[in-house]
Amino acid sequence: MSTFTVRPAATRDVRAIQSLLEPYVQRRILLGKDLVVLYESTQQFVVAEAEDGTIIGCGALHVMWEDLGEVRTLIVSDEWLQRGVGRRVVEALEDNARALGISRLFCLTFEVAFFERRGFSTIGEQVVDPDVYSQLVRSPDEGIAEFLDLAHVKPNTLGNTRMLKSL
Repeated sequence: MSTFTVRPAATRDVRAIQSLLEPYVQRRILLGKDLVVLYESTQQFVVAEAEDGTIIGCGALHVMWEDLGEVRTLIVSDEWLQRGVGRRVVEALEDNARALGISRLFCLTFEVAFFERRGFSTIGEQVVDPDVYSQLVRSPDEGIAEFLDLAHVKPNTLGNTRMLKSL
């Protein structure tokens, strides 16, 4: 069985991340990101790399607030599904979140069972208090708009489940 490692992403990985992401954007499962946005967020990503150097998975940690982060762009290539890649990527993102002082992780996902196995629970609307909401709503970030359940992103995310985990 082939092995893989999970490590912080480097700029040389961005095009591979985009290649992993594109089929999910086409199927309207994940939000698309321009290449420049992926480069700008390189430091948010970890990648899973096979022994041969192929990037087989990725995920990003986006800081949303003092105590709140989001797991974003979690992708595993089809050939590597059910082999622990997603679990290891999420574990690395959780470690990064703890190191930053984040105590809660949010995700918006179609993969509810996967995230439940990682300790996430389905949540309702009120995840942050009104003062924090009033600050977050100012963000131009589409992921934060998704988190806040703002109407203008609904067409892209219909059917996603909002989930949260306390670290």
